[in-house]
Amino acid sequence: MISLNANYDERGLLGLAFHPNYSSNGLLYVYYTAPPNAGGPAPGEMWNNISRISEFQVSGTDPNTVMAGSEKIILEIDQPQGNHEGGTIAFGPDNYLYISIGDGGSSNDVAPGHVEDWYEVNEGGNGQDVEANLLGNILRIDIDGGVPYSIPGDNPFVGSDGLDEIYAYGFRNPFRFSFDMGGDRRLFVGDAGQNLYEEISVVENGGNYGWNVKEGTHCFDASDNENVLDDCPNTDNLGNELIDPVIEMNNANNPAGGSTVTIIGGYVYRGSIPELSGQYVFGSFSKDFEPTGEVFFANPSGPGLWDFEELDFKSTTEDIGYYLKGFGQDLEGEIYLAVSEMLGPAGNTGKIYKIGLVDDE
Repeated sequence: MISLNANYDERGLLGLAFHPNYSSNGLLYVYYTAPPNAGGPAPGEMWNNISRISEFQVSGTDPNTVMAGSEKIILEIDQPQGNHEGGTIAFGPDNYLYISIGDGGSSNDVAPGHVEDWYEVNEGGNGQDVEANLLGNILRIDIDGGVPYSIPGDNPFVGSDGLDEIYAYGFRNPFRFSFDMGGDRRLFVGDAGQNLYEEISVVENGGNYGWNVKEGTHCFDASDNENVLDDCPNTDNLGNELIDPVIEMNNANNPAGGSTVTIIGGYVYRGSIPELSGQYVFGSFSKDFEPTGEVFFANPSGPGLWDFEELDFKSTTEDIGYYLKGFGQDLEGEIYLAVSEMLGPAGNTGKIYKIGLVDDE
């Protein structure tokens, strides 16, 4: 793995997923950032790292140990910058492996390594390109169908212009996503915004989720990311609608006021707390780059933007008192918080909390 910056880093060990048949085959998959290849995205520019998806085999004698020598590289993507890595991998209800990849980093989707696309107003960007690279997308591959993988036949660009691995596109940094373990098994993706808006989207096969034509529901201006353009297209060059998010939050930098640095995608709650049943639980990394993360919930139904409210905990006051770095969900539908007092990957303050009821008696 590439060496990390202790104070702040968006690289590292980013995702892990167990094969649907793990109990019998012992296979698991890891997303991590590896040292870069030689060369770079432009003359005089070097690659920053490699986004690598690898398969590992659990030890036959110790079920808590993975055999390091069993690594089989599944997919590698050159990354031009060190941020916007995406990072979630998960098997969907169709048993295909889904992978979130950010737009390549830097800002506004216009730096070296960010290609030209159809939207000339913002001078291109990986989010809206589907041919040059896999950046800015949700990918879907069939681990069991080939070596190292095959492509599901209904991926949107199979048989047409566009990279076959792409499932959905138009993302900036889809850091965390999840599938509802109940209901219609919808895919929820949290996409970190630039300076004004953060968003959660319900993602479907072939969908275009707008970046960098839009930030949230608003027309984005790459030349001034604190300005909202008066107008922008509603469809892309392929005739696909630019799909708005279902949840939008103001970023802390928004001049109109905001209380989140980065949105953290969560899960639909399917656990034992009746009041939360079926609610989408998500969060804020921090309000102000201090350990002030928050947790929210929304009823995932209806057209347009969904209302949401903060989830209050008896053990905290205005916020959770930590940076919120991710969520988890167990097989019973209960939800967990991954938190730390440290902004970056350093120290030993990391904790896992479980959302649960408190017996006042």
